[in-house]
Amino acid sequence: MCLILIAYRVHPGYDLLAAANRDEFHDRPTAPLAFWEDNPQVLAGRDLKEGGAWMGVTRAGRFAALTNYRDPASVLPDAPSRGHLVSDYLQGAASARVYLDRLMPRASAYNGFNLLLGDETGLYYYSNRARGFQALKPGLYGLSNHLLDTPWPKLERGRRALRRVLDHGANPTSDALLRLLTDRTPAPDAELPNTGVPMEWERWLSPIFITAPNYGTRSSTVLMVDSGGRARMVEMTWVNNCRREFELDWPRSLLPP
Repeated sequence: MCLILIAYRVHPGYDLLAAANRDEFHDRPTAPLAFWEDNPQVLAGRDLKEGGAWMGVTRAGRFAALTNYRDPASVLPDAPSRGHLVSDYLQGAASARVYLDRLMPRASAYNGFNLLLGDETGLYYYSNRARGFQALKPGLYGLSNHLLDTPWPKLERGRRALRRVLDHGANPTSDALLRLLTDRTPAPDAELPNTGVPMEWERWLSPIFITAPNYGTRSSTVLMVDSGGRARMVEMTWVNNCRREFELDWPRSLLPP
């Protein structure tokens, strides 16, 4: 993912709302959102090149999502795939806290990443470009290709749009959340971050929905976990306008404040 917007225990009817765009090269092979044949507990898309994932849930109520940390000057050419951080957690049994405790000593082997994990103990954020992990309190959060809530224009624009969806009525819809992810408004040059890529690429990467040459927003995903213990996950794959939607039960005790 390259943009994740989170509302954690903000709306009275939903414990967790997440709206995310996956930006990737168009030629990278990908499987769409589905329950995995080799592990039917996992619901996620899949990177067919490395076997990892970028965002997913399980029937037991585990949640994981990942963004890359953009820092081309520090790229490790032989680093392991960051997508396995999501798939390993979803397929494992360790709690989010234990998983992160075990990950931190070896996290420097990976290229820069941001990781969101959720389970019955709460919702957590960790980056190998920061120090330690944090348990998130109820609130609105945004994550792009820098640290949590770094005020890049796309992130601020997306968070405002999410707030409008939540303020609009009592029942936010998956369509409304998907719609805010399609905003192609570029940021003014004066507001662009300096992440080490050419200015032309900073412009291409600045909208919520990216349309760069051979690269861009491949899919958008919405997760809605209501306070009654039902989860709905919706994915829109833009290359063929294919929508996939799944519902599953979650234990009501998950993601406590």
